[in-house]
Amino acid sequence: MVATAPDDETLPQYHIEAQTSLVERQLRSLKHGDAFAVLDSYGDIGVFPGPEGLYFQDTRFLSRLELTVEGQRPMLLGSVVQDDNGALSVDLTTPDIRLDAGDETSIPREIIALERTKFLFRGTCYDRIGLRNYDTKPRHLRVTLSFDADFRDLFEVRGSDRAHRGKRSVEVTGANEVTFTYDGLDERRRTTRLRFGPRPARLEANRAEFEVRLAPGGRASIFVRAICDTVDLGREGMAAVGSALPFTHAAYPSPRREDGHPKGEGMTFALAYRDARRDLRKATANITTIESSNDQFNEAACRSTADLYMLLSRTPNGVYPYAGIPWYSTVFGRDGIITAMMTLWIDPEIAKGVLRHLAATQATTVDPAADAQPGKVLHETRNGEMAILGEVPFRLYYGTIDATPLFVMLAGQYYEQTGDEATIRAIWPNILAALKWIDEYGDRDKDGFVEYARETEKGLANQGWKDSHDSIFHADGRMAQGPIALCEVQGYVYAGKKSAAKLAALMGDDGLSERLKGEAERLRQAFDEKFYLPELGTYALALDGEKRPCAVRSSNAGHALFTGIAYPERAESVAAALMSKDGFNGWGVRTIASGEARYNPMSYHNGSIWPHDNALIALGLARYGLKAEAARVFEGQHGASLYQEGRRLPELFCGFIQRKQRGPTNYPVACSPQAWAAAAPFAFLAACLGLELRHDRNRIRFREPILPTFLDDVLIRNLKLGDSRVDLLIHRHGSDVTVNVVRRTGDAQVVLLK
Repeated sequence: MVATAPDDETLPQYHIEAQTSLVERQLRSLKHGDAFAVLDSYGDIGVFPGPEGLYFQDTRFLSRLELTVEGQRPMLLGSVVQDDNGALSVDLTTPDIRLDAGDETSIPREIIALERTKFLFRGTCYDRIGLRNYDTKPRHLRVTLSFDADFRDLFEVRGSDRAHRGKRSVEVTGANEVTFTYDGLDERRRTTRLRFGPRPARLEANRAEFEVRLAPGGRASIFVRAICDTVDLGREGMAAVGSALPFTHAAYPSPRREDGHPKGEGMTFALAYRDARRDLRKATANITTIESSNDQFNEAACRSTADLYMLLSRTPNGVYPYAGIPWYSTVFGRDGIITAMMTLWIDPEIAKGVLRHLAATQATTVDPAADAQPGKVLHETRNGEMAILGEVPFRLYYGTIDATPLFVMLAGQYYEQTGDEATIRAIWPNILAALKWIDEYGDRDKDGFVEYARETEKGLANQGWKDSHDSIFHADGRMAQGPIALCEVQGYVYAGKKSAAKLAALMGDDGLSERLKGEAERLRQAFDEKFYLPELGTYALALDGEKRPCAVRSSNAGHALFTGIAYPERAESVAAALMSKDGFNGWGVRTIASGEARYNPMSYHNGSIWPHDNALIALGLARYGLKAEAARVFEGQHGASLYQEGRRLPELFCGFIQRKQRGPTNYPVACSPQAWAAAAPFAFLAACLGLELRHDRNRIRFREPILPTFLDDVLIRNLKLGDSRVDLLIHRHGSDVTVNVVRRTGDAQVVLLK
């Protein structure tokens, strides 16, 4: 998702600068709706340069929040985001503090405990700082919070320079409130209101100081709320700007008492915390869950679930998984679709929300500045000042070649599993528009392949999922010149048209159904003729503008297996290339095989390893009966997760060869959590089990299931098909697998096919 310029020798456009690595310090992420926070291990913001901040609608609303006691930073004891991602919990203590020359007024270390709890809810960051005195005598402390709000656009934080900015101001607006205001060039006013309880002893524009008196064994609490608001100054005076997650601060009003008594802010904190927990429980109440004989895999599955539901945001059309934190906390078409595909058997509501939202935002006109044409599915949307002003093209940006066929493909998968005809009928005009776009705008030279070439110099140079400026190249390292037909995109079109053929029959259009079937088969034949390279034993990365193949061994070929466009006789040789020592490094399949001209294990797309990419490859291997290879990929990725904090798979990691007693090498600016990485473990498990859910046959089928060596038993609870619910215990006996129905409601059949 890194937007880049085509010149190989210049710094790519919209490049994420990496003077500061996201992995050199342990960062903590929280998200709710359109707000997310990147915090250091102390729960602070901005103590050191980096991406830390409280962000709302692609703008940093809080750029500094630092806690000190008597002018010194506390000592960190522990810091963890709770298992469900609901809050950050931090344990701190005071260091040795000498108030003056006399020992009597010194505070020895470790006698004052500080417990900090932070969470986000409805556009507000809540912060409670609890203090407890473990000394036998009373203690008097000066606790200070230093703060600032720079209102930098997310693209500025990432490294973009701006010649002009709006007007920022700050004002102490009450005995316990400071308000930062930014009147942007986009005619929007953004405000950050900081409210404190109890009333600070001293309150300034960038500093709140509290005098805390603790009896022996005594406790005290300080509460902080950072409330983010955006209003439009340009239309109807000051109209509120909509959010993907509608909220109102009136649900948690300011305390009625104006003396700053902590009971008011404490009650506000407690109510918001209660409702935030209820929201989390409600979101996951009816999903399918997994429990296994391997505690480490259980931790990874729980982390994936927590990350997915933290990244989900409500839109007017249903839930949507935002792509990742910190750089991609917004709607991405491709990411949302692939995440929905991998979690379809866990929670089909995600796929429903993705389909409905992308249908609602589908392009209807030609707009070169946005790379839009009628029927094209959204790539990315942004709400920050730079996007609104057109300084970056991403307010509603359609510069992706794959989201449109993937949209059609997901619609078919969703209907096959759920039988939700009402949703398919509602989006059927959008499916037809997407199919028309594929044929008219996607295949611009009418050769049967879908190609891309950007419409504006501000847009993405490469428009597949590998969108780095140097990711599409020939065997000698020369950059491919467009229009470019990517390997995987032809597979998406093939699978999309096959899916649409079935949906057309459902809609009563048998003529369209037959036409789409024929087009899919002709594409499959042409793909095999043009893309398959016998000398490599795999498919070309792409065809350039002159239809010359990019004879490069890449992970893209695995997507040809995932979509089924590969002829069965090609599957084993493609798998061999993917799983060779050049392709598979022990942790996963590299994006580009070692030995290719532009191979670089530290690159974004030319030798790195992406969990979602590996998950689709595993599904593809399993599709062609190559279950042992799928299990090997699963084992590699699970092994990689054991070296990650919280067992969380990141967006990507480096492709260096696996070494004994060492984990994978981190990529410096990888997002974590990332939605499609979080979804990957569910896809790996489904691939190995050969899990298929068909509503039309009322059947749950396990096709030639296996389990990787690290799993002896897997218990799947609340697996849904229509009105049926089943719990299944899957047990491995050596290389054999049994499936037992533990609980069943409804009449769905469970079939084991060996």
